Amino acid sequence: MSKIVMRFTGVGGQGVLLAGEIFAAAKIKAGGFGVKTATYTSQVRGGATVVDIQLDDNEIFYPYAIDGEIDFMLSVADKSYQLFKNGVREGGTIVIEPNLVYPSDEDRKKWNIVEIPIITIAKEEVGNVITQSVVALAIANTYTKALDEQLLIDTMLSKVPAKVHEVNKVAYELGKKYALEAGATA
Repeated sequence: MSKIVMRFTGVGGQGVLLAGEIFAAAKIKAGGFGVKTATYTSQVRGGATVVDIQLDDNEIFYPYAIDGEIDFMLSVADKSYQLFKNGVREGGTIVIEPNLVYPSDEDRKKWNIVEIPIITIAKEEVGNVITQSVVALAIANTYTKALDEQLLIDTMLSKVPAKVHEVNKVAYELGKKYALEAGATA
Protein backbone atom coordinates (compact mmCIF):
# COMPACT_ATOMS: atom_id res chain seq x y z
CA MET A 1 0.00 0.00 0.00
CA SER A 2 1.25 3.44 -0.77
CA LYS A 3 0.61 6.28 1.62
CA ILE A 4 -3.03 7.25 2.16
CA VAL A 5 -3.94 10.61 3.64
CA MET A 6 -7.49 11.27 4.84
CA ARG A 7 -9.23 14.15 6.56
CA PHE A 8 -12.42 14.06 8.64
CA THR A 9 -14.10 17.32 9.57
CA GLY A 10 -17.03 18.25 11.73
CA VAL A 11 -17.83 20.42 14.70
CA GLY A 12 -16.94 19.79 18.32
CA GLY A 13 -19.30 17.31 19.89
CA GLN A 14 -20.25 15.42 16.70
CA GLY A 15 -17.97 12.47 17.32
CA VAL A 16 -16.93 11.55 13.77
CA LEU A 17 -13.32 12.18 14.76
CA LEU A 18 -13.13 8.81 16.55
CA ALA A 19 -12.78 7.26 13.11
CA GLY A 20 -9.29 8.75 12.79
CA GLU A 21 -8.11 7.06 15.95
CA ILE A 22 -9.51 3.72 14.77
CA PHE A 23 -7.80 3.98 11.37
CA ALA A 24 -4.40 4.79 12.89
CA ALA A 25 -4.66 2.00 15.48
CA ALA A 26 -5.69 -0.57 12.84
CA LYS A 27 -2.78 0.35 10.55
CA ILE A 28 -0.35 -0.07 13.44
CA LYS A 29 -1.91 -3.47 14.25
CA ALA A 30 -1.36 -4.42 10.60
CA GLY A 31 2.35 -3.71 11.00
CA GLY A 32 2.49 -0.29 9.39
CA PHE A 33 2.45 3.25 10.60
CA GLY A 34 -0.62 5.33 11.40
CA VAL A 35 -0.88 8.87 12.68
CA LYS A 36 -3.96 10.83 13.69
CA THR A 37 -3.68 14.54 14.39
CA ALA A 38 -6.72 16.45 15.56
CA THR A 39 -7.16 20.20 15.54
CA TYR A 40 -9.91 21.94 17.42
CA THR A 41 -10.78 25.58 16.96
CA SER A 42 -11.13 27.81 20.03
CA GLN A 43 -14.73 26.78 20.70
CA VAL A 44 -14.99 23.26 22.05
CA ARG A 45 -18.65 22.52 21.35
CA GLY A 46 -19.79 23.77 17.98
CA GLY A 47 -16.34 24.84 16.78
CA ALA A 48 -14.81 23.46 13.60
CA THR A 49 -12.72 20.33 14.12
CA VAL A 50 -10.46 18.39 11.80
CA VAL A 51 -8.57 15.16 12.11
CA ASP A 52 -5.93 14.20 9.58
CA ILE A 53 -5.08 10.53 9.21
CA GLN A 54 -1.92 9.25 7.57
CA LEU A 55 -1.48 5.55 6.92
CA ASP A 56 1.77 4.27 5.46
CA ASP A 57 3.95 1.18 5.27
CA ASN A 58 6.92 3.46 5.90
CA GLU A 59 7.63 5.56 8.95
CA ILE A 60 5.78 8.89 9.10
CA PHE A 61 8.05 11.77 10.05
CA TYR A 62 5.61 14.69 9.98
CA PRO A 63 2.29 14.23 11.82
CA TYR A 64 0.20 16.78 9.90
CA ALA A 65 -1.26 16.27 6.46
CA ILE A 66 0.18 18.59 3.84
CA ASP A 67 -2.44 20.61 2.01
CA GLY A 68 -2.81 19.38 -1.55
CA GLU A 69 -1.84 15.81 -0.63
CA ILE A 70 -5.09 14.70 1.01
CA ASP A 71 -6.73 11.91 -1.01
CA PHE A 72 -10.07 11.67 0.78
CA MET A 73 -12.11 13.93 3.05
CA LEU A 74 -15.37 13.35 4.87
CA SER A 75 -17.29 16.30 6.28
CA VAL A 76 -20.46 16.54 8.36
CA ALA A 77 -20.43 20.30 9.01
CA ASP A 78 -20.33 23.17 6.54
CA LYS A 79 -18.21 25.36 8.82
CA SER A 80 -15.37 22.84 8.86
CA TYR A 81 -15.87 21.84 5.22
CA GLN A 82 -15.33 25.44 4.11
CA LEU A 83 -12.26 25.82 6.36
CA PHE A 84 -10.47 22.60 5.43
CA LYS A 85 -11.57 21.56 1.91
CA ASN A 86 -8.62 23.19 0.15
CA GLY A 87 -6.25 20.60 1.60
CA VAL A 88 -7.75 17.94 -0.67
CA ARG A 89 -5.84 17.33 -3.88
CA GLU A 90 -7.63 18.28 -7.08
CA GLY A 91 -9.72 15.30 -8.22
CA GLY A 92 -9.78 13.85 -4.69
CA THR A 93 -12.99 12.53 -3.15
CA ILE A 94 -14.96 14.48 -0.57
CA VAL A 95 -17.93 12.76 1.07
CA ILE A 96 -20.37 15.22 2.59
CA GLU A 97 -23.46 15.10 4.77
CA PRO A 98 -25.84 16.73 2.23
CA ASN A 99 -28.18 18.06 4.91
CA LEU A 100 -25.39 20.06 6.56
CA VAL A 101 -22.64 20.72 3.99
CA TYR A 102 -23.06 22.95 0.97
CA PRO A 103 -20.34 22.73 -1.69
CA SER A 104 -20.27 25.31 -4.46
CA ASP A 105 -20.48 24.52 -8.16
CA GLU A 106 -16.73 25.26 -8.33
CA ASP A 107 -16.11 22.70 -5.59
CA ARG A 108 -18.01 20.10 -7.60
CA LYS A 109 -15.75 20.78 -10.60
CA LYS A 110 -12.55 20.54 -8.54
CA TRP A 111 -13.33 17.44 -6.45
CA ASN A 112 -15.40 14.29 -6.62
CA ILE A 113 -18.17 15.37 -4.23
CA VAL A 114 -20.23 12.45 -2.92
CA GLU A 115 -23.40 13.01 -0.90
CA ILE A 116 -24.17 10.42 1.77
CA PRO A 117 -26.52 11.33 4.67
CA ILE A 118 -24.17 10.06 7.40
CA ILE A 119 -26.01 11.54 10.38
CA THR A 120 -29.42 10.51 9.05
CA ILE A 121 -28.18 6.94 8.56
CA ALA A 122 -26.86 6.80 12.13
CA LYS A 123 -29.91 8.45 13.65
CA GLU A 124 -32.73 6.84 11.69
CA GLU A 125 -31.44 3.56 10.29
CA VAL A 126 -29.04 2.49 13.04
CA GLY A 127 -31.12 4.19 15.71
CA ASN A 128 -28.17 5.79 17.49
CA VAL A 129 -26.66 9.09 16.28
CA ILE A 130 -23.42 8.36 18.14
CA THR A 131 -22.67 5.62 15.59
CA GLN A 132 -22.03 8.26 12.91
CA SER A 133 -18.28 7.82 13.48
CA VAL A 134 -18.57 4.15 12.54
CA VAL A 135 -20.75 4.95 9.50
CA ALA A 136 -18.02 7.43 8.48
CA LEU A 137 -15.30 4.85 9.12
CA ALA A 138 -16.98 2.34 6.81
CA ILE A 139 -17.55 4.93 4.08
CA ALA A 140 -13.92 6.06 4.20
CA ASN A 141 -12.52 2.54 4.08
CA THR A 142 -14.87 1.52 1.28
CA TYR A 143 -13.67 4.45 -0.82
CA THR A 144 -9.96 4.31 0.03
CA LYS A 145 -9.50 0.56 0.58
CA ALA A 146 -6.94 1.65 3.17
CA LEU A 147 -7.16 -1.39 5.43
CA ASP A 148 -8.40 -4.93 5.62
CA GLU A 149 -12.08 -4.61 6.54
CA GLN A 150 -12.10 -7.26 9.28
CA LEU A 151 -9.02 -5.76 10.94
CA LEU A 152 -10.70 -2.35 10.90
CA ILE A 153 -13.94 -3.73 12.36
CA ASP A 154 -12.04 -5.61 15.08
CA THR A 155 -10.10 -2.46 15.97
CA MET A 156 -13.32 -0.44 16.07
CA LEU A 157 -14.95 -2.99 18.38
CA SER A 158 -11.94 -2.79 20.71
CA LYS A 159 -12.51 0.97 21.07
CA VAL A 160 -16.23 0.89 21.95
CA PRO A 161 -18.01 -0.68 24.94
CA ALA A 162 -19.18 -4.29 24.46
CA LYS A 163 -22.82 -3.27 24.99
CA VAL A 164 -22.75 -1.33 21.70
CA HIS A 165 -20.86 -3.84 19.55
CA GLU A 166 -23.93 -5.04 17.64
CA VAL A 167 -25.24 -1.56 16.86
CA ASN A 168 -21.76 -0.53 15.65
CA LYS A 169 -21.54 -3.58 13.39
CA VAL A 170 -24.87 -2.51 11.87
CA ALA A 171 -23.53 1.05 11.47
CA TYR A 172 -20.44 -0.27 9.67
CA GLU A 173 -22.47 -2.39 7.27
CA LEU A 174 -24.81 0.50 6.47
CA GLY A 175 -21.88 2.86 5.86
CA LYS A 176 -20.35 0.35 3.48
CA LYS A 177 -23.68 -0.22 1.72
CA TYR A 178 -24.24 3.50 1.16
CA ALA A 179 -20.67 4.03 -0.05
CA LEU A 180 -21.05 1.24 -2.62
CA GLU A 181 -24.41 2.64 -3.75
CA ALA A 182 -22.80 6.10 -4.12
CA GLY A 183 -20.13 4.78 -6.44
CA ALA A 184 -17.31 3.31 -4.39
CA THR A 185 -16.03 0.09 -5.92
CA ALA A 186 -15.91 -3.14 -3.96
